[in-house]
Amino acid sequence: MSELRLTLAVVQVLRAFLDDVGQPRYGYDLMRQTGFPSGKLYPILSRLHRAGWLVRENEGVDPAAEGRPARVVYRLSPDGAAAARGELAALAEQLRPPEPVRPIRRLRPQGRSA
Repeated sequence: MSELRLTLAVVQVLRAFLDDVGQPRYGYDLMRQTGFPSGKLYPILSRLHRAGWLVRENEGVDPAAEGRPARVVYRLSPDGAAAARGELAALAEQLRPPEPVRPIRRLRPQGRSA
């Protein structure tokens, strides 16, 4: 599995897959969920596939029986799901606000606290 640059758009696509890891997704479904047009979504899917994070398959349906062409479906690979969870957790940790700083209590010369 190769390195992948995580942009905000890639993160949004990964979150869509992580909503239901076992569910194969197709392009139009992902476009509706992410709000991305095809010209933005499909290059992301291609990068995720080349990096080994996604598995790409042709839908196993009879086009004549369905009345439509078979779709190309995508799903997270097992390694891709683990990597996506890890990367999103690390990103969430980086974006977490810092802990509030507690004021330092200074001692007065007589030995009492301020």
